[in-house]
Amino acid sequence: MQVDVTQVVFPRLNEVRTETTRQTFDLGPNDVVIRTLYSVVSAASEIAKVVGSQTVPFPFVPGNRAVGEVVAVGSAVEDVRVGQRIFSHTPHASYALASRVRLPLRHDVDLRTSPLVGLAMVGMTAVRVGQVELGDRVAVIGLGLVGNLTAQLLREAGADVIAVDRVRRRLELARACGVPQTIDAAATDLEHAVMELTDGRGVDVVVEASGTPQAAEVAARLTGKRGEGVVVLLGSPRADYETNLTPFLNQVHLWRGGMVTLRGAHEWRYPLHHTPFQKHSMQRNGEVALRLMAEGKLRLDPLVERVYRPAEAAAAFAELMRGPAAPLGVLFDWTAEG
Repeated sequence: MQVDVTQVVFPRLNEVRTETTRQTFDLGPNDVVIRTLYSVVSAASEIAKVVGSQTVPFPFVPGNRAVGEVVAVGSAVEDVRVGQRIFSHTPHASYALASRVRLPLRHDVDLRTSPLVGLAMVGMTAVRVGQVELGDRVAVIGLGLVGNLTAQLLREAGADVIAVDRVRRRLELARACGVPQTIDAAATDLEHAVMELTDGRGVDVVVEASGTPQAAEVAARLTGKRGEGVVVLLGSPRADYETNLTPFLNQVHLWRGGMVTLRGAHEWRYPLHHTPFQKHSMQRNGEVALRLMAEGKLRLDPLVERVYRPAEAAAAFAELMRGPAAPLGVLFDWTAEG
C-alpha cells in the first residue's frame, strides 16, 4: 500500500516541522493501517525528546496515542475491520501502522477527545499498582493530562483524592473535572497542608505523576507517619537531582519515620492483550477507560485546550514549551488530511 503521509517530525534538536512524503506500508499478517483522525500530544515526553533531555535518534517522528479509521488489515487480523474507528499507539501522522494495542472505539465516546484514552491507560496503571481501596486517602502530585486523569480514576475507585500542583490553572482544571480537594504547592507547605486535610494521619497512597525527583522525595513524607504507606512512581524523571538520600531511605524502612513502599507504574508493565490467565492487560485497561468515558465518569472536555492542524505543529510545540502558561491538552486534527 502506497500513500502520501503527512507527519510531525523533529529533524534535529529544538526543531519541529511538518513533512509530507510518499510511503509504502508492507502489511504483515497482524498489521493494521489507519488513517489518523486525531492525535494527542503527550507533552512532557515529547518535549523531552525535542529539547534533548531524553535521547532519541533524529530525525524523529513523535507521538504515540491517536485515533483513526482502519484502511487496510493483514491476513490474520481478527480484532478490527476496514472502516472501523480505533485507538492505537501510533504517531502524529496522517497514516500509520497500528501493530500493538488496538481498541475499537465506542459510538458513545466523543471522537475528538477519544485519544485521551491512551493517557487514561497510564493513570489506570497507577490505580492498579497502588492497590487503592474504597475509602483510601490518595494524593496525586502533578496535574498534567496523566495526573488529572489519574485523579479522576482514583475518585471513581472510591478514593478520597487530594490533587497537588504548583500551577493554579491545573488546579482549576482538576476541580472542573470533579476533584474538589486541591493544594497549591507553590503557595503553601505541602506536607502541612496534607496533614491538615487528613487530621494528621497522612495519605495511604501518593501517586507521583510530575516526573520530578524532588516530588518523589517529598511524596514519601505525605504518608502515615507510623503506618504503611505506598508511593507510586508514575512520572518518568529526566533531570539530575542531587540530595542527601538518607532521610528519604529512613521514610522507607525505619519504623520511626514510616514504612513506605515504592512501586513503579510504567504502563507497559502489563501484557498488551487480554488472556484468561491474567486479570489485567493494556487492552482491558483501555476498555475500562472507554466505558468510563462513555458513562461521563471521566470528564475530558475541559482538558482539551488547543486543537491544531498538522501544519501548525511548530507553533503547537512552541506554545507547549511556555512553561506554566502552556495549555494542558493539545490535539492535532488530521480529519482534513489524506
